[in-house]
Amino acid sequence: MTQYDIKDLGWDESFDSAFEKYGSSYIPGRVSSRQRTVFDVMTASGQIQAGLSGALHRIGRIPATGDFVVLLPQPGAYTIVDILPRKSVFTRGVPGKDGKDQVIASNIDAVFIVTAIGPELNPRRIERYLSVAHASGAKPVIVINKADLAEDIHTYTKSLSKAAPGIPVISISALTHSGLSQLDPYLTPGTTVALIGSSGVGKSTLINALLNQAVQSAGDIRGYDGKGRHTTTVRQLFILEKGALVIDNPGLREVGVGTSGSGIYETFPEIRELAAGCRFSDCRHENEPDCAVRRAVEEGVLPKERLESYLRLSKELEFQHEKAEIGLKRLERNKWKGISKVARDIHESKKG
Repeated sequence: MTQYDIKDLGWDESFDSAFEKYGSSYIPGRVSSRQRTVFDVMTASGQIQAGLSGALHRIGRIPATGDFVVLLPQPGAYTIVDILPRKSVFTRGVPGKDGKDQVIASNIDAVFIVTAIGPELNPRRIERYLSVAHASGAKPVIVINKADLAEDIHTYTKSLSKAAPGIPVISISALTHSGLSQLDPYLTPGTTVALIGSSGVGKSTLINALLNQAVQSAGDIRGYDGKGRHTTTVRQLFILEKGALVIDNPGLREVGVGTSGSGIYETFPEIRELAAGCRFSDCRHENEPDCAVRRAVEEGVLPKERLESYLRLSKELEFQHEKAEIGLKRLERNKWKGISKVARDIHESKKG
């Protein structure tokens, strides 16, 4: 069984400090994947499977791939009793009444937004991915896969660079291993990178190329609609030969912006800069007079598509915040209902 030095898994002084309060009966580990009701965890003793403590389960604290956790070893079993504070967390908004965000990966240093030559290469989709990537606290990098299929790859890199000001745009071919060395600056020992993107863009092929072995099943693109088949079914953390850690994710059909607004502002830096010239500080850039952002569109300084995308994502963010607020009120109401029921039961038992 392969043993791991916890420091090689991305552990740093902040985790040292957080783990200090636990006694010698506990050990640390990093979650590499979730398998239904148990978790695969990398530890100094090797990769083990651990269940979740009842206390964590009751309060809904579920570890994500990439989390550093506190484990209680027991005869023939391990139990996750706590999750150490996250340095960064990649989430997305999901459909539902409570407006909760879904955690995709945690403690990541960079996010590779993987797209590919074909129908999935869409600047508007990339803006959506960037919004959630910026909010995670990790550095986003755009990776155009299947570059060998393009007659002029520079046309595509230029298009995405306009939709992602200041963000690295790297073109590669995972199948032929062309251009992979361009990713090396983001894959240094101890750093963690999460791969996100739609099905069929070649994330699994990229993982296999980085590992120099076939560990993930690689699918293809359906001919009749240009969409990819899901090949990765669980989020999984891999360690590369040079010491970097990579988290592969199932293809995302929908990418909700969730409740993290900061990511949207970072995705559209030119709009944020132009907004300083609006008459009103709370200008929504829709129908307000003397809007510097709309004026920039009229003068051809700002592409109309950029403003439309910004407004669309901003409205989605506002809607998610409203759902989250309603969800919190519902949780609070249910909590007090539970407390009232307990109080009534106590009262009835005393009467009896």
